[in-house]
Amino acid sequence: MLLGQTLPTTQTQENSQISLTVNKDNYYSLDTSFKYQSATWFKKFLTCEAEAMAELQGKWTPRGDPTALLVGNYLHSYFESKQAHESFVKGHPEMFSTRGSSKGQLKAPYKQADAMIKTLESDEAIMRLYQGNKEEILTGDIFGVEWIGKLDCFDSTKSFFCDLKTTQSLRKKYWKPGERQPTSFIDAYNYQLQMAVYQELIYQNYGTRPRAFIIAVTKEDIPDHEPIEVPQYRMDEAMEEIHDSTKRIEAVKSGQVRPHRCEKCDYCRATKKVATIISMDELID
Repeated sequence: MLLGQTLPTTQTQENSQISLTVNKDNYYSLDTSFKYQSATWFKKFLTCEAEAMAELQGKWTPRGDPTALLVGNYLHSYFESKQAHESFVKGHPEMFSTRGSSKGQLKAPYKQADAMIKTLESDEAIMRLYQGNKEEILTGDIFGVEWIGKLDCFDSTKSFFCDLKTTQSLRKKYWKPGERQPTSFIDAYNYQLQMAVYQELIYQNYGTRPRAFIIAVTKEDIPDHEPIEVPQYRMDEAMEEIHDSTKRIEAVKSGQVRPHRCEKCDYCRATKKVATIISMDELID
């Protein structure tokens, strides 16, 4: 049975076409994200167009664990440079305890981050691999759209690049919707798409297609770690996914079509207006 409903309208960002010079200070801004496509935002649109648009327009802030984000940034800043790490720590006093016997000390999650850093730093093979230009911002055109990416570490010979990733466990099994076989954390989070974009941007800027390595370290009490290569065929498949989805996503971003609602994410639940009465048989996919 159909119920009355009001269809949502899509608004366009008025300044999306303004020329923008990207640097480390505005890389993550919403203005930059409207002007440029990125792996992060592309994956958001693949997951739920409605939530991605609401977030991009500043109308929705996804729930998340700010501590997990800080831990990741703490780790990245350490391997970027001493100056970057000191600046990051100074800018985030919330990482330190302010009471009791632990006053002035790092809180537990950041002590764990230090353990992860020590794990990587104590492995000479990892440290030899993770040498090169850090946090380099690249832009380019992919299927007619301006893209942006930031390389964690780009080897000076331009033969490979590395991306730091933290994860719960290296071999934890993940299940993707519609698939019967478990997969890795890399595939589950579609990191191959990110690496494919970076490889393409490197090619456009330097004329080479380097190998892509993920330096993974776990959040376990005793951290595990592994250098992991993303095979070329995985990145080729990811580029096909980008090709197949770009036209639709850009149409959504520009307001030409209404964003699709996944009806499963936090945003869709928070803004849900029922349109039909469903059967009990429809509750389980």
